[in-house]
Amino acid sequence: MNRFDLTGRLAVVTGARRGIGRAMARALAEAGADVIGVSAALEESGSAVEKDVVAAGRSFEAIRTDFADRDAVRALGADLAARERPVDILVNNAGTIRRAPAAEHGDADWDHVLQVDLTAQFTLARAVGGAMTGRRSGKIIFTASLLSFQGGITVPGYTAAKHGVAGLTKALANEWAPYGVNVNAIAPGYIATDNTQALRDDPQRSGAILDRIPAGRWGSADHIGGATVFLASDAAAYVHGAILPVDGGWLGR
Repeated sequence: MNRFDLTGRLAVVTGARRGIGRAMARALAEAGADVIGVSAALEESGSAVEKDVVAAGRSFEAIRTDFADRDAVRALGADLAARERPVDILVNNAGTIRRAPAAEHGDADWDHVLQVDLTAQFTLARAVGGAMTGRRSGKIIFTASLLSFQGGITVPGYTAAKHGVAGLTKALANEWAPYGVNVNAIAPGYIATDNTQALRDDPQRSGAILDRIPAGRWGSADHIGGATVFLASDAAAYVHGAILPVDGGWLGR
């Protein structure tokens, strides 16, 4: 079990304020990691995720960054890469979604989703990952999606971005594996969070989704935590470029 121990390591989790990101941060802290949480609306102190991390006996730092702002993301990457205490684990989880039929999906929505869900992810990984390659050690974990594999409905920008995240995961893994940096992704299935509330409130859509999931239920954000700890740990030392579905069997159906 020591292979899953993250004691003494520093993890950065973006989109950490709630939902999947909060669960990832909590799981990493429970495994021993100190956490830097990043989110556009993260409270400077007293946030729910900070309380989770502190309750696990680990330190927490809050950073507020708008991932739609390219300059802000570049500044965040430069800050993290230059710190005296190096970042051991980068969880690139921040994201957004805009729903509209393709013929009505405007340029502004497209540009916003691609910036937050893909461009910002690369910008941050480039800065932090570059420092990791110099140390020949590090873990980068992206949050992909079932729509990294499928097309979805009325979310063309999100689907394009999440396909891009899958490709970026493989591209960075190919370059950085020789330097001891593991780059992988987690593809959550249908998880009960604020982002899926509208789907769960729609009896027809929710019923169709549940009929497709072999496990027969929506996942919880905590289900993503175990996969995060695995990919961040020494247990995944020979895992490179993988996109790990945590989906109740959806993709196997």
